[in-house]
Amino acid sequence: MNTQNTPVHVRLWHRDFWLLSFANLLLAMSVYILIPTMPEWLMQAKGLGARGVGLAMGVFGLGLFVFGPFCSYLVQRYRRNRICILAVLGIIACLLSLYYVHGLQSYRVSEGFVLAQRCLLGAFYGLAMMVLGSTLIIDTCESFKRTEANFSSGWFARFAMSLGPMTGIILYNFLSFDAVVLAATACAAAAGVFILTVRFPFRTPSDDLRIVSLDRFLLPQGMPLFFSLLLISGAVGLLMSLGLSDRFYALMMVGFLLALLAQRFVFRDAELKSEVVSGLILLLAVELMVYTRPLPVVWYLSPLLLGLSVGIVGSRYLLFFVKLSHHCQRGTSQSTYMLAWELGVAIGVGAGYLFFFNDDHSLLIAAMVVTGLALLLYVHYTHDWFLKHKNR
Repeated sequence: MNTQNTPVHVRLWHRDFWLLSFANLLLAMSVYILIPTMPEWLMQAKGLGARGVGLAMGVFGLGLFVFGPFCSYLVQRYRRNRICILAVLGIIACLLSLYYVHGLQSYRVSEGFVLAQRCLLGAFYGLAMMVLGSTLIIDTCESFKRTEANFSSGWFARFAMSLGPMTGIILYNFLSFDAVVLAATACAAAAGVFILTVRFPFRTPSDDLRIVSLDRFLLPQGMPLFFSLLLISGAVGLLMSLGLSDRFYALMMVGFLLALLAQRFVFRDAELKSEVVSGLILLLAVELMVYTRPLPVVWYLSPLLLGLSVGIVGSRYLLFFVKLSHHCQRGTSQSTYMLAWELGVAIGVGAGYLFFFNDDHSLLIAAMVVTGLALLLYVHYTHDWFLKHKNR
C-alpha cells in the first residue's frame, strides 16, 4: 500500500522559520484581500464592466510567469533576500497605485490601467513567492527537515485563501476600499520586514550562470501534475467569484483546521490515492449543495467542506511535486506548485466574471464539470503516472 507521512520535528520551528512562514502568509494575504473586493470596486466606483473585471482578475495569473525565467539568475547573481525585498516593494507600489486611483473620485479608470496593474502585481508577487518558497525558506532548514518545511510553510499561504478575503470583505463593508488597499499594503510591508530580520549568508555565484533558465521556475517533468492541479484550483477560483460572505471565509478557515487534523489522524496510514479522491469528492459535494440546496444550513456546511477539501488536496499535491523532483530541484518544485495553484485560482475568478457574471447556476455547473474532469484525470492517469515517476 502506498502511503506517505510527513514527520514532525519540533526544532524546525525556530525563529527564522516562523518569520518566513508568516511572511509567506502575509504576502499571500496582500493579494487575496483584493479577490472579493476589487471587482466590486471596479464595477461600482469606476464603471468597469464584467468583461473588464474578468480580464483583470485573470491576467494576474499570466503576470506570475513574467520574472520566472530569470529567477535563478537573480537569486544567484545578487543577494537572494534583497531580490525578494525588491519584489515586495514592487507589490507595494502596485497596491498604492490603486490607492491613488481610488482617490481620483471623478476619474473613470481605464481598462488598460487595470490590466497593467494586475499583470505587474502578478509579476512581482510571483517573483517574491518563488524566491521565498524555493530559496529562502529552504535555506533556513537542515536538509532532512526540508520536506516538512515545504509542507508547513505551504499551509501558511493556504490560510491566506480564507483570511485574506475575509479581511477584505470586512474592511470594504465597514470602512472603504481605501482601507482594503492600505491593509493589503500593510501585509506586504510587514512581510518585507520579517524577511529583512532573517540573515542569509552570502553565496558566491556559479561560474556558469544562465540569464534564462527553468531552475527555480518550472519543473519540466511535472507538467501532468501541473495541469491536474490547475483544474482543481480553477474550480476553487470559480467558487471564489460567487461573491461569498466574510462568514463563509471564516468557516472556510475552520475547514482548513479540520484538514490538518484529518491529515494527521484520518489519512495518516491511508492509501495514497484516498486523500486526493476524498478531497475532490468533497469539492463536488460543496458545488452540488450550493447548486441544489441554497438553504441557510448549506452556507454553514459548504465552507467547512470547502476548506477541508482545499486543505487536503492542496497540501498533498505540494508533497507530490516535492517527491517528483530530482536532486537540487526542490525549489523548482515549490515554484511550479505555486504557479499551478495561483494561475488556476486567477483563471477561475476571471472566468467567473467574464462568462458567468450574475449567472450562478451556470457557474456552478461549470465548476462541477471542471472538478469532475480533475477527478477522472487523477484517478485514471495522474496518480499512476506519479507513482511511476516519483524520485523520493
